[in-house]
Amino acid sequence: MHVSVLSAAQITATLTLVTWMITGFTSRPGRWLRWKMFCRANFTVISLTGTKNGRTEPVNVYNHLSPGSFILGPPQLQAIINHLTGTGRYDRIDGHGRLLSARGEQPIEVRGSHVVL
Repeated sequence: MHVSVLSAAQITATLTLVTWMITGFTSRPGRWLRWKMFCRANFTVISLTGTKNGRTEPVNVYNHLSPGSFILGPPQLQAIINHLTGTGRYDRIDGHGRLLSARGEQPIEVRGSHVVL
């Protein structure tokens, strides 16, 4: 009898947790997901090229984020570009890509080391 009570309690707790998790991820009108992390996060997918002394090479901005970071918005992208050009690693950085946010998808460009939406 004691084992079946424990199993019933475990099943009840599991079902409660699953229900809570499912309702936490349901969408609301005008929002992507309920969690603030998803509602306010900006995800940038961008291809960049850096120019130094007339030579160009691809730039991976994600190499310059802290470990485990993947959310990159325009201010953070501009800060990384400023760092790369300010330290003399590149004279200029250019590129294009997409910005994904709660407002949808929009183009993003980097022209002359400046982020342009």
